[in-house]
Amino acid sequence: MSQNLLDITVQTSLAQLGAIDTPQVLYMLAELRPPKKQVAAQVSQPLNLALVIDRSTSMKGERLARVKTAANLVIEKLAAGDTVSLITYSDRAEVVVPATPLTNRLPLQAKIMGIQASGGTEIYQGLAAGMKEMSKVALDQHISHLILLTDGHTYGDGEQCLELARTAAGRGIGFSAFGIGSEWNDQFLDELVAPSGGQSGFIAEPEQILHFLRQRIKGLGAVYAQNVRLSAKLPESVEIKEAFKLAPFAQPLTFANRELALGAVEGRAPLSILLELTIHPVPAGRTLAIPLQFKANIAGQEKEEVTVNSMQQFAVVSKPRDRKMPEALVKAVQIFNMYRMNEKIFHDVEGGNIDAATKRMESLTQRFREAGFTQLAQHASAETQRLLQTGALSLEGHKQLKYGTRTLLTSSLGVGLDAAEGGANNA
Repeated sequence: MSQNLLDITVQTSLAQLGAIDTPQVLYMLAELRPPKKQVAAQVSQPLNLALVIDRSTSMKGERLARVKTAANLVIEKLAAGDTVSLITYSDRAEVVVPATPLTNRLPLQAKIMGIQASGGTEIYQGLAAGMKEMSKVALDQHISHLILLTDGHTYGDGEQCLELARTAAGRGIGFSAFGIGSEWNDQFLDELVAPSGGQSGFIAEPEQILHFLRQRIKGLGAVYAQNVRLSAKLPESVEIKEAFKLAPFAQPLTFANRELALGAVEGRAPLSILLELTIHPVPAGRTLAIPLQFKANIAGQEKEEVTVNSMQQFAVVSKPRDRKMPEALVKAVQIFNMYRMNEKIFHDVEGGNIDAATKRMESLTQRFREAGFTQLAQHASAETQRLLQTGALSLEGHKQLKYGTRTLLTSSLGVGLDAAEGGANNA
């Protein structure tokens, strides 16, 4: 029965493996979808949503005004059976709206409009308060998700935040986090959402806040399977070098307890992941079997967790036959390599290797141009000049390139998701 609860398709860069003395690279593009008959019969669970909003002094003015407007419109979009809570934080947290089933929206919206900016930034305070509110409802009967909005670094409590995110994921609570402006720590937000397979994003301008919140809520409202994980129990000759989620949004994936946390399968689009595998030498005449085991929680199933297997088998031969790589995989790998180059540039700059960073940025600029990504090429060219003149990257330029390239990864699949449009103007 479990095998029929998820449709899984896998495209690979090779049809056969060569019997060679050196490691070889194998790419896999895996897509998970709900079966149509299951979607039709699926009873959607209500949302248990916590909005955790930075109200530190730096949010004063248009940023906070836009956040409040967006939060009110999100409440308008939620269904009558959903539960919402809203927490603001600076150097302490305030529960503006305690966990409340949606009946009368007007009192909640009035409270939101009264939020004022003041104080510093301690994200843990807001996350802990959000978790406490969300825990007031039966988590196993809801799609539970916390959305963080921040415009700055947190101070002294980063590890506490990450530990809380791991605890939340273990309880079935997802995290998404969006940075406003350019002063926030993108690596920290990636780590914060990783345990639950959530989304991190870059909001360059305040007017984009509503778009990001609306699209995230839209995705959460269409969830078919939660807490999807990929087991990493592979043969000794196979290792996953890198893994990246491409859709419904692009996000790096990290290992925890020999599993990749993938997030949710939505009814409106596939959950797509790109795997880069290193295949160590295998003698000719053998068949290499690579098992992909997916686990998920699907509402309405008798068992709390279902397991779906997909076995990929490759003959190991002296002369592998040529095969054209699937077009979707070609595009994904091409853009993923651009994304990876941009990350290497950032690490080169952090390590003081400015010459290497500059050369890579020049090469990245050319790749963007050749691929027709005009605006990203312009951003990369500007950062090249900045590196030559100052030996540094701009905070905004780095994020424009990082999140603009992520947007391209999703749009390369042609899934038509509005969620991919948040940074589309950067391409």
